[in-house]
Amino acid sequence: MKYRKINESYKPSILAFGCMRMPIIDGKYGDIDEPKAIEMIRYALDNGINYIDTAYPYHEGNSEALVGKALKDGYREKAILVTKNPVWKVEKYEDFEFYLDEQLEKLGVDYVDIYLLHALGEERFDKINDLGCFKFLDEMIEKGKIKEAAFSFHDKKEVFPKILDAYNWTLAMIQMNYKDIDEQSTVEAISYAESKGVPIAIMEPLKGGQLANLPESITDIWDDGKDMSTVERALRWAANFKNVKTILSGMSTLDQMKQNIEIADRLEADIISDEEAKKYLEVKDAIEARIKVSCTDCKYCMPCPVGVNIPGNFMNYNKAFMYEDTAMASHTYQVKFKEEQRANACIECGKCEPQCPQGIKIIERLKEVDAFLNKPYELNQDHWEL
Repeated sequence: MKYRKINESYKPSILAFGCMRMPIIDGKYGDIDEPKAIEMIRYALDNGINYIDTAYPYHEGNSEALVGKALKDGYREKAILVTKNPVWKVEKYEDFEFYLDEQLEKLGVDYVDIYLLHALGEERFDKINDLGCFKFLDEMIEKGKIKEAAFSFHDKKEVFPKILDAYNWTLAMIQMNYKDIDEQSTVEAISYAESKGVPIAIMEPLKGGQLANLPESITDIWDDGKDMSTVERALRWAANFKNVKTILSGMSTLDQMKQNIEIADRLEADIISDEEAKKYLEVKDAIEARIKVSCTDCKYCMPCPVGVNIPGNFMNYNKAFMYEDTAMASHTYQVKFKEEQRANACIECGKCEPQCPQGIKIIERLKEVDAFLNKPYELNQDHWEL
C-alpha cells in the first residue's frame, strides 16, 4: 500500500474505505450485514488501508455504530478515523457539539482524527458560518474531541475558493473522477487547494460504480495495449494528481476490496501521459452520450417518506443505456423493485430535491424513469442474472 502525507500527524493510504456502501441485508440500505461489514473494515486495516471514512447519515444513521464495533479489539489504533457533522440539521451553535457527541458515542471513541463539515455548498456554508462553525471547530480541537478540521464540498466550482479560504483547513474532500472533470469543484479545485497548501481527498472516483462497468463499445476506446480494468483506469486517473492524498472507495464486498488493494500498489502521481489523458476525455464523452441521470447513488435523498428507492431507480435507468439492455432494466423495475420502491410511487413531496448534491430535479426525472421502464419487455437467454 502506498501512502501520501497530509501533515506531520497523518499519512493516509492512497486507497481509503468509504463506509457508505457496506454490505446490506435484503436490499435494505439501513440494515447493514454486520459480520461482513466488520470483516471488510478489519481486512482493510490489516492490509494497509488506514483511512476509514463514515458520516452521520450513512446507512440511514447506522454506519458510525457499525464502524465503532469494527474498531474494537485494537483496531482503533490502526485507523485514521473520519466522520462528518450533519450541518443541515444544525439550527443553533450548541447543535454542532450535540451531534459530535452523539457521533462519538456511536463510534465508541473519545476523539475523531479528521472531522468534516459535511456536503457544503454556498447556502449551507453561509448558514453555518453565521452560526459560528469555525469557533466550534477551534473549541473541539482544544477539547481534544477532534484532531483535524476539514470539509466536504458539493457545489459549483466558483464556490470552492470561498469556502477553502475561510478557515485553516487540514483537508478538503471533493467529488472527482474523469467523468466529472467539468462538474462541481473540477480539476481546478485540486490546483487551487494545492496553491493554498490544503491537501485533497477524493470521493466518488468510480462515480457510484458507473465507471467500473462500461460496455465494450466504450472500453475499446482505450486500445492502448495496457491490460487494465476500468476500475484501475479510474483510480489511476484520480491518483495522478499529487495533491490528492487519499481516494475513497465505497466498496460493498470483500472481493472488491481485495481487487482495489491490489490496484492501489500501482497508483502513482504524474504518470498519465498527454496521449493517455486524451483517451480519458474520449471515454468521458462516450459515457456522457449514454448516461441519462447524473446520480452517484450517494443516498443523501434517502430515506424517501413513502419508500421510493430514488437512487435505485436512477441507477437502473442509467444501466438501460450504459449496457444497452432496456429489457433487463425494465424487468428489474417491474419485478425486482417492490411497488413502493418504484418511481411511480413518488408523491411529489419535494423533500429529496434540496438534499441532492448533484442538483437533480428528482420528481421530474422519476416520471421519466417510469415512462421509459414501465412498458412490456422480453427477456432473452443472455439474461443470466435471472
